[in-house]
Amino acid sequence: MGFLYTLIGIAGAFIALMIGMRLYIQFRSSALKGKAAPTLNGKAGQLIRKGKPALFYFYSPACGACKAMTPVVKGMSKSRENVFAVDISSDMETARKFGVMATPTLVTVKNSIVSNILIGPQSPATIENQLS
Repeated sequence: MGFLYTLIGIAGAFIALMIGMRLYIQFRSSALKGKAAPTLNGKAGQLIRKGKPALFYFYSPACGACKAMTPVVKGMSKSRENVFAVDISSDMETARKFGVMATPTLVTVKNSIVSNILIGPQSPATIENQLS
């Protein structure tokens, strides 16, 4: 019986740790909301400097939740010039500039200001609504 209580205690501590990490990541990410978007090069930087809306999707090929979202966002990026899919394994610099700590993360920039940050898997409708 003592083993069962130990196992339950370990599981409870693990769950509490995971919830705490999630809250910490959300708290840290929300600090960028309402602030000026970071300076970027290329097409994304031009859009931001002009005050145009842009959506940045940060993902990792190894992320399980990203595997469902990536085709949706990449499809949007082919038909919309203001949607950018950023693979953090090959472009960690952009992820750092936005303070991304977890994948998947969606960052919406409007009028050169970070207007919204969503962490975790999102529905296609939610993704689409970020730029409306």
